[in-house]
Amino acid sequence: MSSSEIHSRLKPYYDPDVDTVVSGIMNGDRHMLSRAITLIESQKPEHERKAHEILDRCLAKKTASIRIGITGSPGAGKSTFIEALGELIITEGLTLAVLAIDPSSRQSKGSILGDKARMEKLASRKEAYIRPTASSGYLGGTSPKTHEAIVLCEAAGYDVIVVETVGVGQSEVLVDSMVDFILLLMLPGSGDELQGIKRGIMEIADAVAITKTDGDQSGIAAISKAEFEAALRMMPVKHAAWQREVFLTSALTGKGIREVWQNISDFAAAMRVGNILEARRHEQLKSLLYTVLEEMLKKEFFSHPEIVASRESVEQQVLSTEISPFSGAKNLIATFNRRR
Repeated sequence: MSSSEIHSRLKPYYDPDVDTVVSGIMNGDRHMLSRAITLIESQKPEHERKAHEILDRCLAKKTASIRIGITGSPGAGKSTFIEALGELIITEGLTLAVLAIDPSSRQSKGSILGDKARMEKLASRKEAYIRPTASSGYLGGTSPKTHEAIVLCEAAGYDVIVVETVGVGQSEVLVDSMVDFILLLMLPGSGDELQGIKRGIMEIADAVAITKTDGDQSGIAAISKAEFEAALRMMPVKHAAWQREVFLTSALTGKGIREVWQNISDFAAAMRVGNILEARRHEQLKSLLYTVLEEMLKKEFFSHPEIVASRESVEQQVLSTEISPFSGAKNLIATFNRRR
């Protein structure tokens, strides 16, 4: 069979317009939601224009969702914990979207995107939407478009949005600029790691859950709980209306899962008093404005013909120590400013 014959038998590619995508999202069409997230993650200019129009329309829909960021040390069982928490959330009549960020390889830029496999039970629930996303080397513990994906999930009507970050690291404090509540997951016996955990992570945590505390780990877990409680007391107050707690949990037995969810629910209720949550959302939108602006400026800068033409020459001057990196950057900015 010739290539033309094969092509003629293939189903034509369906590219829905903005109205169709937005209407689908608003009506809870998971396929349209996935299409929209793919558009916002795309680097193609035509996709970017379409994605921005969709986002503009979706931002107009106001929801009373709860945004939860879940981070933790490698091996703490983030995906397993999220599945147990998600099952509980669904039994309470709520819908759930999970934006699971997988680390990308610095060499291949690829990512396994295996969270749907790790959350098999949750993925089969019609009330849950799981979207694995590659971090693409982004240093925020999330992906470059996580905040935009949250907006789309809220427009689709999901009551709870969970962002599972890549893992503990100083840069993961950026997740605090897009969620309401941050839960830090730690393993029993990890109190010794407190010196190694960046201060920023502890400061942004609204609660700590020690995972895998079933069986022989119970004694060690109790010690870890006391250590983390002491550490939280030494941290600056994040919210005047909120006292941070440490929980002993087990996704295997369900231990502590309900208590964690109650804590998150109580937090949301406390933050809605006096419009604290609304004010925080406004700050997050402002943060998103400047994040997008920086991204647009960077893209415009590096794609400009005069920068493309002179960039390699400036690099060589820097490498040969003819000029400093600072002068090189200044020269490129001057070139960009002369573009008109």
